[in-house]
Amino acid sequence: MPPEQSEGNIEYKLKLVNPSAARMQQLISQMKWRLREGNGEAIYEIGVQDNGVCRGLTEYEFDSSVNTLKRMASELNASVTLLREKKVGIREGEALKVAEFLIRRIPDSQQFIEIRIAMLGSNDSGKSTLLGVLTQGELDNGRGKSRLNLFRHLHEVLSGRTSSISFGIVGFDNKGNTLNRRQHCDEEICDRSEKVITFIDLAGHEKYIRTTISGLSAYKPRFVVLVVDAKVGIADTTRDHLAWSFALEVPVFIAVTKVDIASRQMVNKVVTDIVNSLKNPPYRRVAVRVNSDDDVLTLGSNFGGQNLVPIFTVSSVTGESIEQLLKFLYILPPRDTNKQNMASLQEDVEFQIDDIFQVPDVGQVVTGLLTRGVIREGDRLLLGPNQQGDFKPVVVKSLQRIRVPCRVVQAAQSASVSIGDLGGFPLRKGMVLIGCSRKPVASWTIRADVFVIYHASGCIAEKFQITLHIGNVCQTAVITQVHNQNRTLKSRERALVTLSFIRQPEFVTPNSRLLFRHGKTKGIGVVREVNLN
Repeated sequence: MPPEQSEGNIEYKLKLVNPSAARMQQLISQMKWRLREGNGEAIYEIGVQDNGVCRGLTEYEFDSSVNTLKRMASELNASVTLLREKKVGIREGEALKVAEFLIRRIPDSQQFIEIRIAMLGSNDSGKSTLLGVLTQGELDNGRGKSRLNLFRHLHEVLSGRTSSISFGIVGFDNKGNTLNRRQHCDEEICDRSEKVITFIDLAGHEKYIRTTISGLSAYKPRFVVLVVDAKVGIADTTRDHLAWSFALEVPVFIAVTKVDIASRQMVNKVVTDIVNSLKNPPYRRVAVRVNSDDDVLTLGSNFGGQNLVPIFTVSSVTGESIEQLLKFLYILPPRDTNKQNMASLQEDVEFQIDDIFQVPDVGQVVTGLLTRGVIREGDRLLLGPNQQGDFKPVVVKSLQRIRVPCRVVQAAQSASVSIGDLGGFPLRKGMVLIGCSRKPVASWTIRADVFVIYHASGCIAEKFQITLHIGNVCQTAVITQVHNQNRTLKSRERALVTLSFIRQPEFVTPNSRLLFRHGKTKGIGVVREVNLN
């Protein structure tokens, strides 16, 4: 194993046999630090030296160390779950073993740990069917029965194709058991879960690419699962989804589906094609096929900080590798560090609105992602901007997370916010709720550093129109100025550009990531200046 790192949520311990009271307090403080680094989760390697050498423990040493580990966790109101153990040698005729444990603590300010995962893939790849199996705990009948509850429109049911954004959750208790069964509603799952995976099922058909990119940009998923049909392999849409995911620097893992109706040779070929495609430019990633539970634990506990792309070969009908995929989801670590989270909590509120509802006897309800700060019931916020760039004061009436009422929402959490009656003030997707101390200003014109991933022919010049995605903002914009010598852009070129929105001003902050597209043209960038009106 690599040497232990002083930062992060992974701790090596050779043995923990009968520590003194003073030593016990040191160990508890150390565990508290590791849990903070992992946002409530830590990995403990028992029987391993700080330099990564697996020395192993006797039966007595091992049992005593595990008891100490549980006492430490109990002091912090944390659970201890054995992930795996191995024999590594023999000492005086007695077997020596090492083990890996997951320590998990739920922060007092939230009911559960939530990780958002976007599901991408071409149409008919089996995304919605796989999501139905994961969220309902029942296998599919081979004709798409498991996906029906996820569809929001009649034409989706009839065609079997997702055209809108739908959601599903998978809940885990502190032992890694899934709580998803048909008799449990979302509220019950969240109430009983220590960790909840929220899946964002995005459309796979090229016709709905605007909706797909909007979801990827607005919901800021922590991970992406790319679903590939074992009978088809990597389609053009799949490559586009990979490009957008990597452009946003979101870690990707892959699920090759329908292995029950594809030959083993066909499955192996698809996996080989994926491995070869990812190792070449522009991706330069290392794809690794998951073949065992050990692979799951090794890849899952370290996923997100490296250029690894795990590949699962699954069947929604026979259940092949579904349990391995669930175990992988259970041990996925939060991506943000404790320092990043603490910094976000200290900032003024910024809640990005991605959907709006009029609820009888409640009034206006908005859903979205809190990117900065903390929202509490009764808080006074500013809603906007409208067509004129104005913001309206509103009061937070109530809050929900995954349909479960709560009193507090923190940065990086998705939520529903009731803001009551707006008195005729127009409400739309793409607006924000902002802390009153910020005095927000809407921008018609912004400046950004952009990179053109692909442009079919010729050059991108001034007056070129694009669809611009910045967080929850999705609007047509025109390039009014290219700040380079040629005043044009080609594929694989980078430049500073000035952009103007066409329909209405938007609330945009510097350093925000952006995506843009027009037909086959696609690019990425970072906002540098705002409010250039």
